[in-house]
Amino acid sequence: MLAGAVTALLAACTSSTAAGAAVPASAPAATPPSVVTPAAAPAPAPVGSTLSIPAAGITGLRVVPYEGTTDDVAGTRIQDLGVAASPYGKGGGVGPGQVGNFLVTAHRLSAGGPLGALPTVGQGDTVLVTAGEVVYTYEITATRKTSFRSERSLGEQRAAVPGAPGAAPTQAMITISTCATPEDHAEGNFWHDAQGNPEHRIDKVGVLRKTSAATPAG
Repeated sequence: MLAGAVTALLAACTSSTAAGAAVPASAPAATPPSVVTPAAAPAPAPVGSTLSIPAAGITGLRVVPYEGTTDDVAGTRIQDLGVAASPYGKGGGVGPGQVGNFLVTAHRLSAGGPLGALPTVGQGDTVLVTAGEVVYTYEITATRKTSFRSERSLGEQRAAVPGAPGAAPTQAMITISTCATPEDHAEGNFWHDAQGNPEHRIDKVGVLRKTSAATPAG
């Protein structure tokens, strides 16, 4: 009788072990596929344009966009060709008609002096910027003086809202800038930077008032 009990116990253990061996191991949890967010496409470079200020006798001044900041080496080289330069990107501005600060710089005395009459431009005067088949009409609202020897002053000139660094732009604006060489020299200030720019710039600031279709040539 004892032998039978032992045999039955051994049979039960063997059966239990076999049953346990038959249970499959749990499968590892599936790893969800990683989500790759595509990088945002870079903003397109602003298009070239022409600038006219009827009150100052400035007509069809070519404006060349480039990546940089106002009156840097690249911008000065463009100005030396007798045209205007318009920086964009970090430290620069936006394109014609865009929300933000459309920066335009050109020589007053050298390279034909395309902005020689800019100091005569006053509040309420009209600036016409033609880009492709669109004409952007800006109205001059303020005159500013920028110092190349002051980071604060340069920051105000280049800000998305002229004169207010850090402010979020809500409208399209323009800053047209040229040298104040005669005024600086009259005050005995003969400082200049490596590009020959004097300390001060005369800036005319305007706000976009109207957008219209350009008149077809011919």
